Amino acid sequence: MHTSIARMWRASGSRAVSALRLTAGDARGEATCRVIDEDALTIDVEGVGRYTLMWTPADGDDDGAVGFVAGEGVLGDEPVPERLALAAGFAYSEGIIGGLPDIATMAVCPDRRNVVRMRLHAPEHVAVKRRDVVVASSCGVCGGREAIEDGFDDFAPVAARLRLAASELTTLMAAMQRRQRLFRTTGGAHAAAVFSPHGGILAVAEDLGRHNALDKVVGECLLREVPLAGCGVVLSSRLSYEMVAKAARAGFELVAAVSAPTSLAIELAERAGITLCGFVRGASATVYTHPQRIRDGAGGHESARATGAAVVPFTLDD
Repeated sequence: MHTSIARMWRASGSRAVSALRLTAGDARGEATCRVIDEDALTIDVEGVGRYTLMWTPADGDDDGAVGFVAGEGVLGDEPVPERLALAAGFAYSEGIIGGLPDIATMAVCPDRRNVVRMRLHAPEHVAVKRRDVVVASSCGVCGGREAIEDGFDDFAPVAARLRLAASELTTLMAAMQRRQRLFRTTGGAHAAAVFSPHGGILAVAEDLGRHNALDKVVGECLLREVPLAGCGVVLSSRLSYEMVAKAARAGFELVAAVSAPTSLAIELAERAGITLCGFVRGASATVYTHPQRIRDGAGGHESARATGAAVVPFTLDD
């Protein structure tokens, strides 16, 4: 019975484990807990390198054939298999590909479901900073501060189409949270949700790693050929430099998160033209950069750094 329960939960991105629960008054009792699944996924890019990610197979283990072929699209029974979405999103955020047309084929190995093989049209043109590495769930960019700051110029400014009412930040965060099944059952999952210029949710993903969750939704949109111009993304995590870098590369105009940003994240968002919103909780939010995209009181503000003024976060609080 215990084995069947564990297998059932693993199929949905978590598994059951036995634990000792301690409560007030030194009370002790046995408990069955649901914990998020952690596994390794290797993305083998022919002629470029092998990248092993620690990830969560949130959609379970598919047994069918899964692949992608240029000109034909995604093969298999699922619209966008999660493994392919993560592989494509990771390759895009790493600069291995500049878009879907760079991929010739992708396939999940039939005898090794934890390996995705990717073949590019022109692997000889790829210039990447790291190859043949294991990327931990908390790992972002590599290099010292100088290397990071030098990379600021690698990101083109995003477009300026998106406009949102302040109340829509709350609505979007709530829409993502309603879809956080793994977080509700385990308390150990991050989430990312891409939204359209009209405020509709385009893609949602969960994973033990915040970077993976963002790569999954970006990869899903790439494989579905959903244009990201004018879109934004909502995150369950803090806003670090590497999360904003991934968003900038995808062209997201607005990044909103439930937690705080870092100083480098704010600097990059300012340079890339991204509206960065932290502490989106209830009816409140703090807008750190480019508040002109937020209607209802923020639309007339210029960026403090652009005007040379002191940087003071703009806070929305209904």
